[in-house]
This record gives sequence, C-alpha cells and structure tokens, in this order.
Amino acid sequence: MLVITLSACKTLTTEPARVTSTTGGYAHSYMVAAAHPLASEAGLEMLRDGGSAVDAAIAAQMVLSLVEPQSSGIGGGGFLLHYNAKSGAIESFDGRETAPKSAHPRMFLKADGKPKKFFNAVVGGSAVGVPGLVRMLEMVHREHGKLPWAHLYGPAIRLAEKGFPLSPRLADQLSREKYLRETPAALGYFYHPSGATKPAGTVLKNRTFATTLRQIAEGGADAFYKGPIAQSIVLAVRGSKRNQGGMTLTDLANYRAVKRKPVCATYRAKLVCGMGPPSSGGLTILQILGLLSGFDLKNMTPASLEAVHLVGEASALAFADRNTYIGDSDFVSVPADGMIDAGYLNRRAQQINIGLAGGRRKAGNPNVTGALLLSPHEGYEGPATTHLSVIDANGSAVSMTSSVENAFGSRQMASGFILNNQLTDFSFRPTRNGHDVANRAAAGKRPRSSMSPTLVFNKDGTLMMALGSPGGSRIIGYVTKTLVGVIDWGLSMQDAINLPNFLDRNRGLEIEKNSRLETLRPELEALGHKVKTFRWHSGLHGVRVTPKGLEGGADKRREGIALGD
Repeated sequence: MLVITLSACKTLTTEPARVTSTTGGYAHSYMVAAAHPLASEAGLEMLRDGGSAVDAAIAAQMVLSLVEPQSSGIGGGGFLLHYNAKSGAIESFDGRETAPKSAHPRMFLKADGKPKKFFNAVVGGSAVGVPGLVRMLEMVHREHGKLPWAHLYGPAIRLAEKGFPLSPRLADQLSREKYLRETPAALGYFYHPSGATKPAGTVLKNRTFATTLRQIAEGGADAFYKGPIAQSIVLAVRGSKRNQGGMTLTDLANYRAVKRKPVCATYRAKLVCGMGPPSSGGLTILQILGLLSGFDLKNMTPASLEAVHLVGEASALAFADRNTYIGDSDFVSVPADGMIDAGYLNRRAQQINIGLAGGRRKAGNPNVTGALLLSPHEGYEGPATTHLSVIDANGSAVSMTSSVENAFGSRQMASGFILNNQLTDFSFRPTRNGHDVANRAAAGKRPRSSMSPTLVFNKDGTLMMALGSPGGSRIIGYVTKTLVGVIDWGLSMQDAINLPNFLDRNRGLEIEKNSRLETLRPELEALGHKVKTFRWHSGLHGVRVTPKGLEGGADKRREGIALGD
C-alpha cells in the first residue's frame, strides 16, 4: 500500500552503451543487478524490449529458479519493494510462504519436548511451506508490468530446453550436499546415475521445468496453485522419504500474496524503506541506523575499529528487540512504530559505550502491549537466498529478495523445481515461561524472515538506490554495512559491497573470515567483544542513481553481475 509519495525520479538519457558492474562504467537508461549472469541478461532483455523494472525482475527470477536452484525459485517465496517514478508510490509485496493447515506450534519438537536438530527437521515434506513467489509476482505484474506475462518466461524456457552450463558455485555446492541424492528426481537431474557430481561446465537441461514454466506463462499463477503442478507439489510433500508433510491442494489453492505497508525512516537526511513483518529485515536495519544516528561515522575510516565496534553494538541492541517482538503481524502484535521511534532509539543508544562492548543485550520496551518473550531457540535461517535490484528507463525500481531457505530447500523436487524448507524459520520452541513466542508455528502463518529488500531516497525525494542480499539473519548486517558505506562513507555501490562483512546478532561480534577485519580481532577483544569469524557469503546486489548515470554493484563473493544500457 502507498506509504509516501515522492517526486518522480529523474531519468537520465544518453546514447545506449552496454556496461557491467566490473567495468566501472555507467548505464544511462536502465540497469539490473542479479546473482547470475544469465539472470541479469534475461532482465536486460526485458528492459531493452521496453519492459518495466517488474518485468525485468520476473524474467530474471525465472532464470534464477533454473540456474541457481540452491538459492531461490518458484518453489519458494520472497519480498518485493517497488517504487513508481510516475506516482511516487512506494509499495511492498509479501510473497512469503505460509504454513499449511496441518502445521502446529509443536511441529518441530521431539517426543520428549526438546527441539529437533535442524537437519532432522529440514529434510523432507514437513518443512515445506506453501510457495508464494508466483502469486506475488503475478500481483505485482498486474499493477506494474508493461510486457505480456508470457513474454517474461521466454529466456528461462529457452535455457531450460537448450541447456545452461553448470556454474562452479553450483557444482561445488552439489558436491558438498549430503541429502539431495535421496530424492530420485534430484539425483537424476543434478548427478550422474552413480551419484557422482557433474563437473562445472556440464550442460544441464531441465525440460520438465520448461513445461512447468510454459503452463504458468499461459495460465498465470492459477496454473501453479491448481492442477498438475499443485498435485506434484502435494505428492512430493506427502510422499517424502523423511518427515512426510500434510500439505493439501486446498492449502495451495487458498494461498494469497499480500500488499503490506513498507517501513520507512530517515537516516542522514535519506529516507530508507524496507519490508515490514513478517520480515524482520526492514525494522531491524532501521533500528540499527537509528541507533547510529547520533555517532559521527562519516569521519571514521570505513570498517575501522571504531566503526565496527559501534555498528556491532547497535546491531546487538536491535537484534535483542528483533528476536523478542517480530513475527507475522497477522498473528501477533508487532510494536513496529515503537521500535523505530526516534525517542526510543535515542534512549537505547545511550547504552552504547564508545570504549566498551556491552555484551548480550536485553530487549527494550518500545510501547509494548502484551507479553512476548524471546525463545532460546530462534529457528534457523540458511544463507541460500538471492537478491536482485532493477531500475528501469522511467526511473521506477524493484528491490526483491527471494529464497528456498536452506541450500536446496527441503531437498524435495516437484515439476522440475526445488521445494522450500521455510517452515524451519519458525521458532522450534513455541513457549517460554508460559508465554507464547512471537515466531511460533501455526496454520496459515508466515515464518519470520530476515530478507531485507531496501530502497533509499534523497532528501529531495528522488530515488538514490535499490539494494539487498541473501545470507540468512546475517542479511541485516550485510545490507546495513553497505548502506553505511554509501551514505556515511561516500563509497561507490561496488566499493561499499566489497567492504568486509561484520555484525552482532546479540550473540557475539562476527567478522568475515579471511578479511582485513581479522587484524582487528585483538583490539576488538580488548574492548570486550566476543569475536567470532564466519564464512557464509553475502550476495549483495544494488543499483544506485548518480549524476553520471546508474551505477551497479554485484557481490564478488558470488557470481552475479550488473548489466545496463
């Protein structure tokens, strides 16, 4: 729904010249940044055909479903932020998976009442939520698409039929995967009959998926949620070897995408907008930025000791609130306005000591009504997600993050695509001290997410950038780092993305392994931080509007690219 109306983004025009994020050039008409070159090329094709940012995003996402199946796809869900340059409207769309009618709060507890281990819950049918991506994309296309729906599926159908080269990243993940071979359809597609991993460069063809895409292209989202595709999903969920699920055709037919109110707040005279609940990303990022607003980050060296300390402390405070209060706002009362209230954040920021780490933080009280307490088991969000950003020729923009949750989701396949395991994003332990946990499982509920598609606007209302990343709950830190890099430190989109990753999820300060931040470890520990290193990779993709043109950024930690004319 409309939150705020801004003046139309100024469109830059000049002679077309194809550029990429790696050349240091600028696009002057439109640009797409996505997690695989073939996906970016599909989005660029739509933009060249006169399509909107939404058209480009849908085409790119369908290709990602094929070439990056470990991360996202039509068997999963996502969140999309849209900026309409003509009207100034900022809208957010919720395509998060929902729990089937068979779900219940104790679904991930063992017989003795203790939570299951993650991989004892994730593999199989019971972890699969009702996919939301296709229904959401159809909703957005009806409002903001320019090209015919069927046209957007052309690139993905061609690649599925003619084949695409197995990327080194996908080949590596397939070689390390422990459970996917248990699914006959996956074994036959991804591996040799012996179970050996196909090497990078192998041409993969997925004619089953091409047929699925054709059905959706011709029949719209109903072709996915009713009929043969829906039947194959239910069969895979209910007939899985492990953890048989209870999803029904009625669950699929009843799925609805939702247009929600974005969450927005001002930081350094920029308007930053993100996705509200059931995502925790937007509110938590805005909390971190609000907590940092009283500190002079601009005059600190990027990713310096002081900066890492301050951002880490703000992150710990924000995550304490996130873990306590945020869940599906259709089921629980989330104090969203209170959490980003300037007065509340100013009071919370007084707990930040420039010379001393504060340790594990307790949640604040942002005008809370009712009692929702932190569960000691928060659920698990895997890094297998993707993000794409688009700005079209009219200056309209899309920032979309989508996911199947863990790498290869539930390891189940239906009609040529991977099914998600998003229900394991619910808190496994539903109560604590007699109180319900905000993110407990329930039929029809959407599990909490950290996906953080973000749009930023200048003081005069013009669009500044579209940004986001995969990475589980660390997404919040990845996006925050990049926002600070661009807004406070004046870095280019690519240089801000290249900064080493760091955050504190209220469980110790985490720094990126094999980055220059490791040299700061002794000094960070001297400040009182419990420092840990992590290897999970971000996948930041952004497009920024500059006086020279559109500037793209693609995370070198993965295989994406930004393309434009």
